[in-house]
Amino acid sequence: MNGLIKSSAILLMLTVTGCQAKQAPTQVVYRFDDHRYLELTGYDCEGALWYTDSQRGIHSQVAFQFYRIFTETYIHPSEKYIAIPWWHSGPGGLSASKDYGKTWQPVGASPGPNEPNGDNAPPQEDVISFTVVNDQGFLLTKKSLYMSSKPFEDPRVQPGGPGIPHTLQDGQVQVIKPGSDGWKWGMVYSTKRGLVDTVQILKTNWQGLPDKVPEVNNYKGWDHMRCDMNAGKGK
Repeated sequence: MNGLIKSSAILLMLTVTGCQAKQAPTQVVYRFDDHRYLELTGYDCEGALWYTDSQRGIHSQVAFQFYRIFTETYIHPSEKYIAIPWWHSGPGGLSASKDYGKTWQPVGASPGPNEPNGDNAPPQEDVISFTVVNDQGFLLTKKSLYMSSKPFEDPRVQPGGPGIPHTLQDGQVQVIKPGSDGWKWGMVYSTKRGLVDTVQILKTNWQGLPDKVPEVNNYKGWDHMRCDMNAGKGK
């Protein structure tokens, strides 16, 4: 019996030692600039995702597991608002931070008919690029342009604001009251098509939106994510 216990203990020790020796590899998969970057820890380009800003002393976890890199064009000079696309890169496949990368939240697509066929999100194969500039995100697809609102909340629906009165089709007047304004800036992506007949279009941060992705000049970061599928596998 003692021999069996000793053998089990040795086997456990060898297993633990082996696990320690084979920690999942970590690699930089995207650089925004010389001090901000994304690191992926895992095998086969899937795993936990971390964001680092060495100038601000920020090191935060975006995804705990199952993150897969976005393979289309990715341009991101914005610093306060950071949006990171996942491999399933529709508006429902984004993680975003509005505080320079300290905290992260999932982002959604507006419930309206953003696609010509009435769907609220594009198919994966239609995605062309994702750009975040001036704290606003733009997802370009073959059929549509999805975007987040301008990077602020309408002051009329903030605490102490007067609200936003609007008239319904039957002539009834209603007010969007402070605290009941719905979509928060940066956390919902919509097309202009999807905004039609919604109260969001009454808010100043959803007005005057562009028809194309803004031009980005002198960007110092990468234009695609990069990942070595063989990292950590050895020979």
